[in-house]
Amino acid sequence: MLQTERVPKKATNLSLSVATLDKARELGMNLSQTVDALLAEEVKRRYWEKWRDENQEAFAAYNERVAKHGLPLAKYRTFGKSLGDGRRDPV
Repeated sequence: MLQTERVPKKATNLSLSVATLDKARELGMNLSQTVDALLAEEVKRRYWEKWRDENQEAFAAYNERVAKHGLPLAKYRTFGKSLGDGRRDPV
């Protein structure tokens, strides 16, 4: 989703714990890279969490349809004899 290495950078101000900042510097960490990578991961996580929440109704409708009618195109499956809902075809 976000490719942090290939996009332009913008300077920003952050307020960080003094103890954490001192330890990070002591360890030779690149603060910009570290914060950018961690923030990118959090943005990605929250994006997909929001997407999942916004699409709950569609998931429920699809799951209900599969429970009622089985998987679409299940009759063309070449493996197993499932109806797509875990039940076995009596034929």
